[in-house]
Amino acid sequence: MSIKLLLVFAVTEFLLSLTPGPAVFLVVSQGMKAGFKPSLRGTLGILSGNAIYFALSALGLGALLLASATLFQVIKYVGAAYLIFIGVRMLISRSETQKADEQSVAPGRSLRLFSQGLVTQLSNPKAIVFFTALLPQFVTPGEAMFEQFIVLGLASIAVEFPVLAAYGWVAERGGKLIPERFASLPDRVAGVFLIGAGVGLAAVRKP
Repeated sequence: MSIKLLLVFAVTEFLLSLTPGPAVFLVVSQGMKAGFKPSLRGTLGILSGNAIYFALSALGLGALLLASATLFQVIKYVGAAYLIFIGVRMLISRSETQKADEQSVAPGRSLRLFSQGLVTQLSNPKAIVFFTALLPQFVTPGEAMFEQFIVLGLASIAVEFPVLAAYGWVAERGGKLIPERFASLPDRVAGVFLIGAGVGLAAVRKP
């Protein structure tokens, strides 16, 4: 793999990471509700989902996933329903202070934030398309496939992690600007973000 091809992949990954989508909306919602540091757990879940798709693509199983219209639809609607469910819970739940959320670092809470990111990314049709259809275009035929996927995977993490972390950081700062009497507003805004992401995800059509 040439340096030029790797740079093209990194730029492509960067632009896709910046584009608002289910992953970005999830991190923003977690940042507003729980704070920057807790939102990093959601980011790690998203990157873990990417790693799984990297593995599937490397094994040649990603193409089978993309080819199955039924499986594609099932994954899409499960993910959409999950995002909408989380969003509705945020809309109707009682407000929690951000400070209390940040201090709550119990394993159960960390796992919940991580699993939200993981499930969101695994059920994202755009992620499926990227890792099964677009990703192989950056692999040079005739060279060691496994090593190339490792390099691409590391490059993907190096590019996407700071982007998602920045979204979480900005979301936390934005939440702190909201007056105390509107303390429940971050939860409501986060809920709307996730419901919108779920609806948008359900509307995605198979290429």
